[in-house]
Amino acid sequence: MTGAIIGDIIGSRFEYHNIHTKKFLLFTPSCHITDDSILTMAVAKALVTSKEDFSDLSEKTVQALREFGRKRFAAYGKMFSEWLHSENPAPYNSFGNGAGMRVSPVGFLAKDLEECKRLSRIVTEVTHNHPEGLKGAEAIAVCVFLARIGKTKEEIRSYVNDNYYALNFTLEDLRSNYKWSSTCQDSVPQAIVCFLESESFTDAIRNAISIGGDSDTIAAMTGAIAEAFYGISQYLRWIAKWFCPRKMYRYVTMLEQKIPYMEISTNLTYSDDGKMITSARDFMNAMETMRNNNNITR
Repeated sequence: MTGAIIGDIIGSRFEYHNIHTKKFLLFTPSCHITDDSILTMAVAKALVTSKEDFSDLSEKTVQALREFGRKRFAAYGKMFSEWLHSENPAPYNSFGNGAGMRVSPVGFLAKDLEECKRLSRIVTEVTHNHPEGLKGAEAIAVCVFLARIGKTKEEIRSYVNDNYYALNFTLEDLRSNYKWSSTCQDSVPQAIVCFLESESFTDAIRNAISIGGDSDTIAAMTGAIAEAFYGISQYLRWIAKWFCPRKMYRYVTMLEQKIPYMEISTNLTYSDDGKMITSARDFMNAMETMRNNNNITR
């Protein structure tokens, strides 16, 4: 979840200004959260506030998506914007990658693979009930789940190949040939490969940015899987909290408390831009500077 938010924040400044290199600063004053983060936090709220058997999860998902989506401005797609403000919200047969970018909380919370698939379908079909939309969301949720329980990259690749998409391309192929797309079928498998060819959490995000396309969403999907596989530092977790509205992000924290064996690194060191963050004071000073430079509101 937080990995998806971090991917979204980093990718936010590249969506319409694609680059094809891994050499860039992760965070600048131009970074911000987008619909990817907002709706990921909404799904987290739906899961946290639903009944133990998830019998009301569909209803809770609709409520949370509409509450958070209306509360915080973002560049939502046309059909989703109409759904947000409809008197009678109904699924609209979408196969857009909005299905995949918001589903990661399911992969972190699910107790087993079958529950992961069931919950993925419930939180997705309230809007994206097209078969490709459901498949894209499930593929991301399942990758997160498999990474979280300790499966290897080869096991994850094999499962995706057998059940969802043919991953018969490389990161280098994508950098040379990938075209912008907001569909699940043309962005979910690409996000998965960006994770599979990574060496660390931040390396996965750099891979996702380097292929171009719908950068914030691809990085959000890649970041979700990468967090489950590698973990993320306390510094990155603080970054996410800094950029997100507190009343929304708290549901991510609440959901994390329900996850079995959730481990959070206490390593604060960060030197991507040549500056070292070695204490909470360093972090607060760095974020205060960024906020003042870019009007970030917490």
